[in-house]
Amino acid sequence: MPLIETEEAARRLARAIASDLSLYNEEKIVNGITNDNLFESLAEEIEEGRALYKRRVAPELYPRNFYDRALVDILIKAKGHIKSKIW
Repeated sequence: MPLIETEEAARRLARAIASDLSLYNEEKIVNGITNDNLFESLAEEIEEGRALYKRRVAPELYPRNFYDRALVDILIKAKGHIKSKIW
């Protein structure tokens, strides 16, 4: 499979991976936000997604942090309705 070389495609891949994390780990996400340990509770899944993203994206696009931005948008911003000590 060829490497993704456009910013738009890299963003789409990052959002797709983050969406899968959200879909398959809803309970961990809710507990992680509630207990303010989201990134610790999903560390394994997040790193697995990061490795997939890094394998699929051209090296010059990886430093643009599209994956981390997608995690914030999908795992945190979209869950703003969950009660948490941090907001």
